[in-house]
Amino acid sequence: FPIKLFLRKLTAALRTQLQSTEDDLGNLKMLYLLLPANLAFLYSFVLSRSVQVVYEGDILLRRGQRSAINCENCLWPKSRDGLVKVPINISSDFFTERLWIADALQEVSTLTCVRFVNRTTEADYVHIERGCWSYFGKIGGRQALGLMKNGCMDKGAIQHEMNHALGFIHEQARSDRDSFVKIMWEHVMAEQGNFGKVNSRNLGLPYDYASVMHYGAFDFSSTPGEPTIVPIPDPSVPIGQREGLSNLDVAKINKLYKCNCCSFVLPKHEGSFSSVNYPSPYPNNSHCLWLIRIPQNKVFLQFEAFDLQLSSDCSSDYVKIYNGNSKNSPVLLDKYCGKGPLPSLVASGSTMLIEFSSDDNVTATGFRRFK
Repeated sequence: FPIKLFLRKLTAALRTQLQSTEDDLGNLKMLYLLLPANLAFLYSFVLSRSVQVVYEGDILLRRGQRSAINCENCLWPKSRDGLVKVPINISSDFFTERLWIADALQEVSTLTCVRFVNRTTEADYVHIERGCWSYFGKIGGRQALGLMKNGCMDKGAIQHEMNHALGFIHEQARSDRDSFVKIMWEHVMAEQGNFGKVNSRNLGLPYDYASVMHYGAFDFSSTPGEPTIVPIPDPSVPIGQREGLSNLDVAKINKLYKCNCCSFVLPKHEGSFSSVNYPSPYPNNSHCLWLIRIPQNKVFLQFEAFDLQLSSDCSSDYVKIYNGNSKNSPVLLDKYCGKGPLPSLVASGSTMLIEFSSDDNVTATGFRRFK
């Protein structure tokens, strides 16, 4: 049975689902079980009778909300303590996946002022269920977000859908995207709305090929082996990673929600980072985090230079290193100060968190890691 004909028939059936009977919906649910994982976003047409439009493949728009992409009032509110608390409820359909979801969301919480809290009685919350899609921003009430084990449960995929709920569009839909990528319309599947461009708020931050919100080069291609998106001027630039938030993804969340956070992601085996102003003295009252996250193997860390204000129990300025992606992870190196050298450190897994803090007194030159 030709796949293109199958897709056309499926799309036509799904477009009429709002007028379907319950029996028809049951048949469509059975048909969904036969779909390949990368078509999971179509599930949204079946499960939510209040949904009229799937925008750009995985963003749900409510009836009359086609302009939601320009929403100015759909951010989650900030508490008096400066935190943005997003209540979540995870469907009982998930079991082992709960740990994966928690790990992915913890990375967001570590690096930004957003906190995902278990929903109790909150009226507005995110309900995580089966699928692969999300609403754009906070819509009010119970807000569905779809994840699924096969094809939509990688760390980056979880963060991708939750970023939609926080108010972020796809990176290649930015208003300035034509300066950075070329859409190969001749290879795009019939539903070309997946590659729309919007009048977006770019927050004064640069285009990010490495964003977890960027489509991959071959997504929604109608021709095997032919790309739908080509980076320019260098077509070899990788796009579409789902390993986790990029450094700019973190910066965008912090800027959109006005978080007072100094945090960075180091997503490679090799690379350098240093304290602010290094080798000049670091500022007083600094607090910064660096998350080293590599695709596989164990994180290895060694500083080539280290000089922090010495104090009793390192209570003034210090570096503290965790074996994981949060300050709740086991401690690899407790508060450390003075002049190096530091011991080499190896994490038990693929993430390591470095915390740096300084007080309002004497400073020193800081530290640098290079590899």
